[in-house]
Amino acid sequence: MPMTHDFKKRLFPHLSDIADHFGTPFHIYDETGIRNTGNSLKHAFSGIAGFNEFFAVKALPNPEIMKIMKDMGFGFDCSSIPELVLARSIGARGEEIFFTSNNTSDADFAAAFADGGAVINLDDISLIPKLPRVPDLISFRYNPGERRTGNAIIGNPVEAKYGVSHDRISDAYRQALDLGVRRFGLHAMLASNERNFTYMVETARMLLDLAAMISGETGIKFAFINIGGGLGIPYRPEDAPLDIVSMGHHIALLFDAFASAHGYKPLLFMESGRYMTGPHGVLVTRAINRKDIYRTYIGVDACMSSLMRPGMYGAYHHIDVLGKDCEKNPLEKVDVVGSLCENNDKFAIQRTLPKIDNNDLLIIQDTGAHGHAMGFNYNAALRPQELLLRSDGSVERIRRAETMDDYFATLSFEKNVLVPD
Repeated sequence: MPMTHDFKKRLFPHLSDIADHFGTPFHIYDETGIRNTGNSLKHAFSGIAGFNEFFAVKALPNPEIMKIMKDMGFGFDCSSIPELVLARSIGARGEEIFFTSNNTSDADFAAAFADGGAVINLDDISLIPKLPRVPDLISFRYNPGERRTGNAIIGNPVEAKYGVSHDRISDAYRQALDLGVRRFGLHAMLASNERNFTYMVETARMLLDLAAMISGETGIKFAFINIGGGLGIPYRPEDAPLDIVSMGHHIALLFDAFASAHGYKPLLFMESGRYMTGPHGVLVTRAINRKDIYRTYIGVDACMSSLMRPGMYGAYHHIDVLGKDCEKNPLEKVDVVGSLCENNDKFAIQRTLPKIDNNDLLIIQDTGAHGHAMGFNYNAALRPQELLLRSDGSVERIRRAETMDDYFATLSFEKNVLVPD
C-alpha cells in the first residue's frame, strides 16, 4: 500500500491545521516511518557483519533528513560537490561518505579528497591518472554489459554511460594496485525501483563472483561489495512490496559461501534512497480550480516544479482527498493538473477520485524521494517548502519555499565582458 496506515493516522487528523498554518503546497516527511524502515533494513541484513547503508543524498537532499540517517548509523552516497558539502555539514567524514560521480571534473575530485575525504568510487579506468593523490581505499563501478533490467530508467547496461566494462575491470584494479592503493571495493548500480528481491540477490552473486575472479588475477582482497541502490517501493495499492527479509537472508548465504571458499568476507554496502524515504513523504496541495470541457480538470496550487515524476516518467502516485472516502463519496474521473504551460503538467490522468471541491486538500503520496529534489523553475515556477512530522507529533519546517528573490538572485552579478581581438 502506498502510504502506511500509521502515517495517515498520525497526519490526517491534523492536516487541515498544518495546511492553514504553513500554507500549501508542501512536501511533508514522516520521521517515524523513516526510522522504522531504517531499522527493518538493518535487521534484514544483520546476518552480514559490517553491513551499512549509504543514503543516496540525491533522493532527498535535506540536512534534517540526513541527520536522521546519521543517527541510525548510515553513511551517505554523494555524486556532486553540493552533496558532499551537505553530508559534511552534518558531521559525516571519510568513509562515512561514498563518492560516485561520472564525467568527473578536477573540481569534483578536489572536493572529494578535501575536508576528511570520502570513499572514492571511480566510474572509469581513464579517471585513475586524474586522481589528485593516491587514496588508501578505492572502488570501481562495474558495468556488466548485456544484462537487461526491465526498467526504462536504467535500461540495458550496454547503452549506459556508467561504469567500467567487463574486459577492463581487472586492469583497473591492477593500475590502482601499481599506483599504491592497498584497499579495494567493488560497486554496481543496476536497478531502479526493483521490487523483485531475487534481482538484487543475483546482483550480489554477480559481484562476489567478479571479486573472486579479480582476486585470482591480481591477488587483492576486497574490503567491501556495494550492490548499489534501486530497491523498490509499491506506488500502486495493488503492488507487492519488496521482500527485504528474504533478500537479506539469501545475500547473507552468498557471503557465507564466499567466506568459506576464499577465507575472508567483504563488508556489504548498499545505497538506497527511494526505499528509505519514498513512502514516508507526501505532497499536500489544495484544489483551486475546476474546469469541465472534454474532460474534467482539477487544478491545484502545486505543479511539476513540486513533483515532476508523473510528467517525466508517466509515474503513478496515489492520491487521497482529505476527508473524502472512495467508498462513501460520489466518484468522478478527472485529470489533476498544475499551472505550467505544458500539457504533461499532470499529477493524475483520468483518475477515479471522490468528487473534489475547491479548497479540498489532496495528498499525493510517495513523494519522499525524487520529489522536491527533482524540482525545477520552468515558467518561473518556484519550488515548495518541506516539512517534517517529528516522532513526537510536532511539525517543523525544514526548507522554506522558494521566493522570487531566489529566482532573480542569479541575475544580480558584476558585469563581465570579453571583447575578443
